[in-house]
Amino acid sequence: DSRYALSKKLCQLWGWIQPNGALRDMVCRSFMLELHRAGHIKLPPKKSSPINYLANRKKPIHINIDQTPVSGQLSEIKPISIYQVRRTNKEILCNSLIEQFHYLAYCQPVGEHLKYLVIAKERPIACFTWSSAPRHIGCRDKFIGWDANMRKSNIHLIAYNSRFLILPWVNVKFLASYLLSQMVKRISNDWSALYNHPVYFLETFVDTEKFIGTSYQAANWVYLGKTTGRGKDDQTNKVNRSIKSVYGYPLISNFRIKLCE
Repeated sequence: DSRYALSKKLCQLWGWIQPNGALRDMVCRSFMLELHRAGHIKLPPKKSSPINYLANRKKPIHINIDQTPVSGQLSEIKPISIYQVRRTNKEILCNSLIEQFHYLAYCQPVGEHLKYLVIAKERPIACFTWSSAPRHIGCRDKFIGWDANMRKSNIHLIAYNSRFLILPWVNVKFLASYLLSQMVKRISNDWSALYNHPVYFLETFVDTEKFIGTSYQAANWVYLGKTTGRGKDDQTNKVNRSIKSVYGYPLISNFRIKLCE
């Protein structure tokens, strides 16, 4: 059997099925690969390398918008509307703004994800993207109380804030922490609407070479620790990227019970 066929059989045998009915194939294949590398099992040779469609994906189109400065007190730009734009005609604008103005540019999220466009006085002022959580973060797993099996079973119940952009001509004090506080009130319901399951915990990385994390701190996110700087597929145990601070936000009081079931 191929690796894919083995993964499919194991998912069916163990009941590793997403709420939408799809098999948790990538999680299972990752688990099999870990066992293979540790010498516990021997996988058949890879038949071929999968085509990386994301590598050939076109960049978001450039959309020009009004860049007149926005400043003043938070109360002066209200009401502020936050729209979930995934699978809507506004998703293109959200992608374009992140590509143009976020220091990391746009990167197509993998797996479950949501995108948000923030509007004030009929103008875009900010964007968010949320995606599936990284499969292993040591400080997060310790904070939750996860072992490897719990993590594999419940990782889909965490959302990762992969991009947060306030447009560079917007200068409104307390806007960032206000938007984060609004997001935590709605994201679980939005996730359920699109993917048929809630999320119970949010997380993000802050590149400490560029930022302090003030907005997340002001919005009561919890500092969990730091990344190792080695990436998700590291086999060398050597730092190969910037070390980041990890922040988390429990959406319910009994999040540990829900995430460790």
